[in-house]
Amino acid sequence: MSRKKMRGRWLERYSALILAAALIGLWQALVTWTELSEFVLPTPLAIATRMVSEWSLLATHAYVTLLEVVSGFALGVLIGIPLALAIFYSRAFERAIYPILVALQTVPKVALAPLLVLYLGYGWGPKITLAFLISFFPIVISTVVGLQSLDRNLVNLVRSMGANEWQTFFKVRLPAALPNIFGGFKVAVSLAVIGAVIGEYVAAERGLGYLQLQANSLFDTTLNFATVVAISGLGVILYFVIDIIESKVAYKRDAAK
Repeated sequence: MSRKKMRGRWLERYSALILAAALIGLWQALVTWTELSEFVLPTPLAIATRMVSEWSLLATHAYVTLLEVVSGFALGVLIGIPLALAIFYSRAFERAIYPILVALQTVPKVALAPLLVLYLGYGWGPKITLAFLISFFPIVISTVVGLQSLDRNLVNLVRSMGANEWQTFFKVRLPAALPNIFGGFKVAVSLAVIGAVIGEYVAAERGLGYLQLQANSLFDTTLNFATVVAISGLGVILYFVIDIIESKVAYKRDAAK
């Protein structure tokens, strides 16, 4: 393998880390050069130091948020996949349910949070429900699109060979739709983090959203940024967990470049 090709592969593999390091370095340099107060904008080094010193506090609240996100996302999968199948197989059901789904999706979830607290109380219910509501729509849409994207000629070929609908679904439709489905999962799990944190902003006594509100009330900007980094890191970790699962169960399509 030529040195140029090896350099290209190395750059492709570590490009995200290189870009992140460059942005963090630029941030550190600008704050140091402009001598901004830590109250206005802490340096990445100060944020990292605070995260290390407060790791137990961040981990405790992150665990609560993680449970809320995973529960809401799992609920979205358990309800969204069967609903998508019903939409795919029933034209009448599709026409009936799509306007309701779109209307529900366009409602700002922040507007629903106080109502959910009123109906479900201050426990886990509002946070899990918001995570579910905000992640539900992309799961349904991506599954329907994945099922509809299969070439009709391939379906006719399989049926001509004697396959029934169950065999056609599990042998042809589902494998072909898995890349789209997992694409929806990746979007949904990222949105579920947002939904859970929104719920914690409105009514919570634990969680990263609650911790950020506490940092705001104490004018602790560094802890505020540390909490934001923890929320972002949680979303990134869940995204790549879905990506790893996808690599194990779904075939990889060749990108058209």
